[in-house]
Parts: sequence; structure tokens; C-alpha cells
Amino acid sequence: MKVMETDRLVLRWLTPDDAEFILELLNDPSWVRFIGDRRVRTLDDARNYIVTGPMEMYSRLGFGLFLTELKDEARTPIGICGLIKRDGLEDVDLGFAFLSRFQGKGYGFEAAAASLEYARDGLDLKRIVAITSKDNVGSARVLEKIGMKFEGMIKLPHDVEELRLFGVGL
Repeated sequence: MKVMETDRLVLRWLTPDDAEFILELLNDPSWVRFIGDRRVRTLDDARNYIVTGPMEMYSRLGFGLFLTELKDEARTPIGICGLIKRDGLEDVDLGFAFLSRFQGKGYGFEAAAASLEYARDGLDLKRIVAITSKDNVGSARVLEKIGMKFEGMIKLPHDVEELRLFGVGL
């Protein structure tokens, strides 16, 4: 199901049919470095990740991480972007990740800005936060470019790493 589109992108719900792409994304060096190893090694692992993560959140909350694809003929999947309700964060969290070969082309900004607009206009949320690892300078730049402000360092439950917290009122 398509949720939103921008000039260059379509953001839609993930389905188990996206397992091949999710397997590639979750093992991309930038995902592993900045988000962590989710131990998704097979297509079955990837399908399980989709069903128990994004799809479960869609059914429970009506939002989640969306597949982000180019508006080309092939609808090339390039990453994920969307809204997450995480344990340990009071507010809904904006998250995104793109395959390394699609980074630095403005897609993250475009998808994140559209997701913020969707949070405000489609879901009537009043505040959104985002987290990044300390050394994820690229993601921090995207968050600042869409109007989010650094608020401090936090630790999520069951996590050892301190993360940078950004926030914005909508």
C-alpha cells in the first residue's frame, strides 16, 4: 500500500515479498555500522523481520517503516524511512536507512521530510524524535536539515550505546 510520494520517491508498506531487498539492506556496511547487526542472514530471516517488525507495527499503530523506492519504471528499492514507536522513547521516532550506493543523493532528506509531513498532517502527531549513533554525521545532518534539533544523549533499554536524541514539535 502506497503511503506517500515525493518528486522522486514512493514510500509504501513493506510486505514479505520485499525480503530480498531487506536482506541486502540489513547487511549493508552502513546499516551494520550505524544501526547494528540484526542477524538477518537468509530470506526467511528477512521475511520474519518484515512480519514481526514493520507489518506488526502497521497493524497495531497504522504506521511503521516504509519501503522507499525510486519512481523509475522498475520501482527500485533504495531504503526504508518512516515512523516507529520504540520502547524507551515517549514520542514516535523518525527512522531511515538507505543502501550505501543511494546515500548522498538527497533521498534521505526527501523521504524524511515527507515522513514528518505525514506525521503532522496524516497522523496529527505533535512531536517527533529521532536517534542516531554518536558518529553518524550524515543522518544527523539530515535530521537538522528537516528542522530537528539535538536535545542530548540517551540510552535505550537493553542498549549499551549512548545515542544522540533529536526532536521537533509539529
